[in-house]
Amino acid sequence: MIKRILIIQTAFIGDVILITPLIRAVKKLYPRAAIDALVVPGAAGLLKNNPYLSEVLSYSKRDRALLSMGHMISLLKAKGYDMAISPHSSGRTHLLMYLARIPQRLGFDRGTMPFLLTAKTPHPRGIHKAKKNLALLGPISKQEFDPQTELFPSAEDKAKINDLLTPLYGQELIALAPGSVWATKCWPVEYYAELARTLSQRGYGILLIGGKEDKPKCDIIQQSCPNAVNLAGRTNLLESAAAIAQCKLMICNDSGALHIANAMQTRVIAFFGPTVQSLGYFPFGAQDKVFETDLDCRPCSSHGPQKCPLKHHNCMKLLRPDNVLDYILEHLT
Repeated sequence: MIKRILIIQTAFIGDVILITPLIRAVKKLYPRAAIDALVVPGAAGLLKNNPYLSEVLSYSKRDRALLSMGHMISLLKAKGYDMAISPHSSGRTHLLMYLARIPQRLGFDRGTMPFLLTAKTPHPRGIHKAKKNLALLGPISKQEFDPQTELFPSAEDKAKINDLLTPLYGQELIALAPGSVWATKCWPVEYYAELARTLSQRGYGILLIGGKEDKPKCDIIQQSCPNAVNLAGRTNLLESAAAIAQCKLMICNDSGALHIANAMQTRVIAFFGPTVQSLGYFPFGAQDKVFETDLDCRPCSSHGPQKCPLKHHNCMKLLRPDNVLDYILEHLT
């Protein structure tokens, strides 16, 4: 009998959001089991209040890596998991499940140590990553599950955001998130500033979203759009989700903000430069839009390097803000 299940995703914020349909599906399959999730500390807050989880475990895998892994193995052994499911295809993750002596270990048949899994699933191509994650349940169920992602801001999160958004009361809100961990994924900040200024002049309330590391970019945009509310560095992930939920539109890069917006079912316009939609991380809403340009050099990597290998960054520079504005004014009703 399956009593305790662990779902492992120790990659980026967006990757953690994309396991939420898997979490919900596993709970549906095993309603009496305790479902836990193992993620990196920076993403743990995303899963707070998730009604399908019993516990969220944080794993600082790069902080004294061997010592951290040893501690995590001991912890997982003590918890006595019957099954582990890992959308994260790293050899370290496969080894972690094996050394923790978890009897059933489900994952994709790729990476450096898939032989340590007890059930290997071919990694699907040409579908969204949330659906790929659900494919991991193929060895234990033939059911089809809803791939809609979800997050659960608390009443306190929503109340804080309501207070912060008071200056924009009565306006239709558009969120801009100019940041990304990967520099070449970022649409030029001067383009964001131009778009924000013009949209503000058209009567929209502009909301700037990001972490502390994104504040310099958001500050530049706010200089061109003084009426914008700048939340960069002022909110945690679920508070940001609560803010995005109040917006008519999210405008962002191929980044975590895209996935937060999809989870809150807010319409998305996203800029894809060094990455392409076929990698599986595209916005999936019926009215979502991706702006991209056809260049022979795309994609240049699965994430996008910190500097353009060809030193022109045309994949982003050629996506002009006036074209984006025209699209918004035509389609945002």
